[in-house]
Parts: sequence; C-alpha cells; structure tokens
Amino acid sequence: MATLDELESSFSEVLNNVGPSVVRLGGWRGGAGFVVGDGRVLTNAHNVRGEGTSVTFADGREAEAQLAGVDIDGDLAVLKVDTAAVPALEWSAKTATIGTAVFALTTNGGATRATFGFVSSVARSFRGPRGRRISGSIEHTAPLAPGSSGSPLVDRDGRLVGLNTNRVGDGFYLALPADEALRNRIASLGRGESAERPILGVGIAPSWVANRMRRAVGLPPRDGVLVREVEEGSAAAAAGIREGDMIVEAGARAIVEPDDIHDALGTASADGSLQLKLVRGADELTVEARFGEATSAAESAANEGGPVH
Repeated sequence: MATLDELESSFSEVLNNVGPSVVRLGGWRGGAGFVVGDGRVLTNAHNVRGEGTSVTFADGREAEAQLAGVDIDGDLAVLKVDTAAVPALEWSAKTATIGTAVFALTTNGGATRATFGFVSSVARSFRGPRGRRISGSIEHTAPLAPGSSGSPLVDRDGRLVGLNTNRVGDGFYLALPADEALRNRIASLGRGESAERPILGVGIAPSWVANRMRRAVGLPPRDGVLVREVEEGSAAAAAGIREGDMIVEAGARAIVEPDDIHDALGTASADGSLQLKLVRGADELTVEARFGEATSAAESAANEGGPVH
C-alpha cells in the first residue's frame, strides 16, 4: 500500500504532467476534454452542441474547435483545435481493475483540479445520450465536480485509463475504459469518420405492457417488446411493422427487453438490413428492415416509449 509521501508525490507528478493536457469546453459548466493527439481533443458527445465549441487550455489560452467526428450513441466526440505544444496524454498499458488507484483531472482554464480515488467496480453500464446501453465501464470513487464529464481518469503514473462520463449515486463515477477499442474509435473519429448506426424508428414498451393487452383479449403471454408507435419514413414503416405488434426476435436474437433491440441493431450496418420476427395478434410473421434508404426524424432518447436506435 502506498504511503502518504508516495501519494503526495503522485499528486504532484500527475498535476505537472497531465494537467496541461486537460481542457475546458464552452465555459465552466460546458464539460471537459483532453488532448489525445496533435490538433485533437477528446470529450463526450453530450458536451458538444452543433459543429464546434470554445476550448480553454490549462494555461488560459482560448481557441475555437470544430467537430472532427462524433459517435452520439457511444458518447464520444473528437474536436479539431490548435493544441500548440500541449502534449497528448499517454495511454496506460494496463487494464484498470478493482482496487487500482486513480486520479481524475479537470480545469476551468487557469486552475487544474485533481482528485484521488480507487476503481470500485468494472463492467458497469449506463445510457448514452439517445438511450443506447454502453457497457464495460469503469466505476471509481475519485470525486468529480459538475461539468467534469469528458475529463481524463489516469493511474498513479499519469497514464490514461479512462474517459470520465457519468455519475452514479453518491460518490461513484463511471469512465469509458482506455482500451484498444477506444483508441481505434478515437482514431476513426479524428479522421472525420463519424459513427453511423442503424435506426429502426419505433417507440417501444416492455413485454408486461404487451402481455396485459394480450390477456385482455384472451391471448397467451409472449416474451418480446411492444411497438407503441412507428415513425413515418423509417425502416420499420417500410418493413410493414405496425403499432401493436410485438417484436419477439431480431437478427436471430430473442427479444425479451428493450436493450435486446439495441444489441440486435448493433450487429447491423447503417446501410444494411435486419430480419425481425413479429407477433400480430395470434399470427407470427417475419419482416426485413432495410436501413440504407430509410429516413427517420428520431433524435430523442431510445428508452421505454421512445424511438429505438
């Protein structure tokens, strides 16, 4: 176990080495980010509105940033901005595990804050900006002030282990792990390759709602999700899905809860298709949703009663 002197030394080294790479976006409550490459800053997608934002570096310098690439459902965004001589954070070669000591850093442009904590859990999940489940997150106890999402989580050597994203309960925070998958996604977004995921275009409710309706008309219960609405011009509408249908299978995957739809959509490309099995009253039918030519106005949260993405 580290001594107090060792922790104080780690604090000092982390502030000196990592602090300059941390930035503030759009003012104190606008969110945080950090330099991940020459001219590139990483943050959460929910911190960015429109095509750009102001960036304030730890030394107080301000610059205008433009969106390079965004993954809304993955809650990631990479900004193009003049990073000058500010170094990119180094990535840890180790995976953070329960008990790993971590520091969370943020800045208001001129003053950097570092807090200390431990990894308390792994493989946690949370909802992205449009309701899609994001799995595999790190839970930690390093305190974060409001407006700190998008800030870096580093180990005692100042190497990146996560991207702070979400607060859960009192004193616990979630971070996307800084693994090879995240590195690849950042590289893609930095090249301007924004992530596009298929949109089915339905509002849904869980199976208990559907089964209550089925019992009322003397039909047996079924696992699945109830289609509450179908958006005009969507892939669902083109496939012939109707309000009142139950989706019981998607892409050969049994559908039990709304998140199963998200997972099934994750296996399809934005210009591909997905086969779905429906229950309509006492009948079963199979349809194919094609995403390439369908359009949807769905941009709200994909949760119970809302559009699914």
